[in-house]
Amino acid sequence: MFFSHLECSVPCGAGPFRARERHHTCPACGMPLFARYDMARARKWSRESLAGRRSDMWRYLEMLPIFPGETPVALGEGYTPLLRTFRLGDAVGLDCLYVKDESFNPTQSFKARGQSTAVTRAKALGATTITLPTAGNAGNAAAAYAAAAGIRCEIFMPRDAKQPFIDECRLYDANVTLVDGLITDAGKMAGAKAKELGWYDVSTLKEPYRAEGKKTMGYEIAEQLGWELPDWIIYPTGGGTGMVGMWKAFDEMEAMGWIDAKRPKMVTVQPTGCAPIVRAFEEGTERAEMWEAPDTQAHGLRVPKAIGDFLVLRAIRESGGTALKVTDRQMVDDMIAIGRLEGISAAPEGAAALSAARVLLASGRMKAHESVVLFNTGGALKYLEVLRSVS
Repeated sequence: MFFSHLECSVPCGAGPFRARERHHTCPACGMPLFARYDMARARKWSRESLAGRRSDMWRYLEMLPIFPGETPVALGEGYTPLLRTFRLGDAVGLDCLYVKDESFNPTQSFKARGQSTAVTRAKALGATTITLPTAGNAGNAAAAYAAAAGIRCEIFMPRDAKQPFIDECRLYDANVTLVDGLITDAGKMAGAKAKELGWYDVSTLKEPYRAEGKKTMGYEIAEQLGWELPDWIIYPTGGGTGMVGMWKAFDEMEAMGWIDAKRPKMVTVQPTGCAPIVRAFEEGTERAEMWEAPDTQAHGLRVPKAIGDFLVLRAIRESGGTALKVTDRQMVDDMIAIGRLEGISAAPEGAAALSAARVLLASGRMKAHESVVLFNTGGALKYLEVLRSVS
């Protein structure tokens, strides 16, 4: 196990910080912290050693934030299918289209990855209660992993959150507080309570470890494609942890000699009713401004301001990728297309990735022969009323 220390993601010059102590954001500048590893030892770790390992994200144990003697809080997360979608590819005009189907995770979304690593560290650091704001899937995952770890979970959700998300949090015995306003308002309340009562805050990028779970999506894509990354990765972006994590994973794998310097063009897709990162990308700024009056049926993308927006924008620009927005109706239409053509259960957020691919193809920027991975970040079952609303 190579986990060694924490450092500021900016970096601001402070640190490094001890990995066996409780840290959330950088104490000097307040920006997200990254987990770092002993790369001199990691370079001696062969990717061939993965053969025969467990078929979840903890197969990459050496490059995850855990120390000898600790046990992961795991429910079978990760190593989800990377599906070659021939019928869907033919329909949209792509010869080599894949869907990374994160609906196979516990609680049916990619959020399971980040909560597995976050709760693993929280438990190791002696936390007895975790807390976070959520639009739905992150709360479901946090509640499930807290239950598995035997610790309490305090969840703050916008009052208009979809009922299946509220019910599932309670299924795992989490305490749910409904907040008037947006996820940013819920985040302020969760943060205040964490500070007052000593709860362990697992909010997006306000602790170092959710990104570590999410980065395993990058490791898996590389392994599943024979250690050659695709030409494009299209990722629906709310808080952006998945994009940040994968970009970090690619750097780690190159440093270990597992992949070469080739990178996919990273594409952020957001809804027209809440697209702060798209706007910042188009305006050429390093940070996104708060999006006023966000409105979308894809509640996982209704994030008006993300703490790690600069990290998402960095990955997009360094990769030669782009950021674009699609309408809710495009998302819902593509939920139906993915289901009808491939039998894949896609949430609106995942369907947005297909909508974005259509836009890129129509503009001529994406070519039919290029390899493209779409991320279906969660399943459709918690969004069935969205489908009913357009039928």
